[in-house]
This record gives sequence, structure tokens and C-alpha cells, in this order.
Amino acid sequence: MRYSKRMDSINIVPFIDIMLVLLVIVLTSATFIAQGKIPIAIPKAQGSETTKEELKSVEITINAQGEYFLDKNQASLEAIKEALLEMSKDTPILLRGDQKSYFEKFIALVGMLNEIGRVNVDIQVEQIQ
Repeated sequence: MRYSKRMDSINIVPFIDIMLVLLVIVLTSATFIAQGKIPIAIPKAQGSETTKEELKSVEITINAQGEYFLDKNQASLEAIKEALLEMSKDTPILLRGDQKSYFEKFIALVGMLNEIGRVNVDIQVEQIQ
């Protein structure tokens, strides 16, 4: 008596391989877009002069001891919040943190940024070679 294997299941290993390749492609292109490494030519337009002021970027740093710095000046989280509330909501913010700093300090900072509605935030990291 000969038994044949029934084909009532699908081998999903090839689908997983395809999904991983797609994930790598998406993450790679998203990284290039976020860092501005994709060269593009910005179109020029002729029109009236704009009165929009240049937005100064703000740098917030957390050192290894968990201390906050706003543009290289030591500040408390509350002082940073007050300074950001005086700025435009579109002000670009760069977060930098020491790898040995406390994670709770970073989470407190991100929570405060969410609370006051700041979404133009980048986090600086070192690329692994």
C-alpha cells in the first residue's frame, strides 16, 4: 500500500524571503530620504519675496550623566519646554544622546516634545560601518 503526501498546506518560506527583501529595500530608501542623501534638484519659482523667516534648528543633548543641554547650554527639562514653546512649531529639533545616558531621560524628553506638539524632530545616531 502506497501513501501519498497530501498537499493541504502552503510552504511560506519563499514568501518570508520576499518580505524580508522588501523590508530591506524600504528601510534603506527611508534612511536615505531622512538623511537627505538622495540628490534632487529643487525647482525654482518666480514670485514675490517671501517674508517667512529662516527657522533656526535647535539641538537638545543628553550627556552620559543624564543632564540636558539646549544648544550647548545646560538646562532643565522644564526650561527646554519653555524655550520651545516660544519658538515656532515648525522649528527643526535635533536630539543627541550619549549611549551611556539613562533611557528614562530620553523618554521624558520625547514625552515632553509630544506634549507640546513638536513633530519636526530628528535623532542623531552614529552609523555602524
